[in-house]
Amino acid sequence: MYSFTGITALVTGASKGIGRAYARELARRGADLVLVARTTEALEDLAAEVRTTHGVRAEVIGLDLAAPSGPEALVDTVARRGLQVDLLLNNAGSGSAGRFFERPFAQSAQSVALNVAALMELTYLFGRQMVARGAGGVINVGSTAGFQPMPFQASYAATKAFVLSFTEAVAEELRGSGVRVMGAHPGATETGFFDGTTAKMDPRVTDSAESVAVRTLDDFARGRTASYPGRGTSRLATLVARVMPRRTVTNAVAALNRKLGLDVVADLP
Repeated sequence: MYSFTGITALVTGASKGIGRAYARELARRGADLVLVARTTEALEDLAAEVRTTHGVRAEVIGLDLAAPSGPEALVDTVARRGLQVDLLLNNAGSGSAGRFFERPFAQSAQSVALNVAALMELTYLFGRQMVARGAGGVINVGSTAGFQPMPFQASYAATKAFVLSFTEAVAEELRGSGVRVMGAHPGATETGFFDGTTAKMDPRVTDSAESVAVRTLDDFARGRTASYPGRGTSRLATLVARVMPRRTVTNAVAALNRKLGLDVVADLP
């Protein structure tokens, strides 16, 4: 079993949602933290909390990872502070819901920049350091959305399909290197993902961010390369999507998302 005690874990998107839950759970398990998000106020509050509650070190770095220079700026900042990242938890993400041609393109572009480009570059930059040391770990947070096309969440699901494929491939490349890579694929989670829009999560099928964090880290500690930290039906849906005709799966997802009202999403004033 892998131990988190005494390691330094960098968590992106740590200011809220699953990222905040990951940070708290890592601190509870004895990890020092590097907390990253665009704004620092919530990060400073979280850092003060984990220092007081768990006695761990917590560094705060505020920057926009979706900016072209964001990932490299993060690596440079970590180096200037004399820190060594033992575990990279690529959690930061965003997405657009609604009809692709009726929603602002900037939302989809932001999702690709953050969910794909930044995740890949951070994996590369920190991962090379880990490979050189022969030790370290990366957890890339995907989603069950990445296992099939999702009408009315088209660009978001596509970014998570990239995370799925990329992470599985890199994990295999690094087998036996001392560096472990795992993909985490939660289902619907209480994170405020749709905040600012008319879209809503169905509370009957959502998991808590805290339970997702616990299950993800338990799976990494057991040496797994894939984690499905949500309820069992979410894992089952990914298996069904692999064996059914893709057209059938796409139609079924479209019907579900229409039922959830994701075909008529609008931004709140």
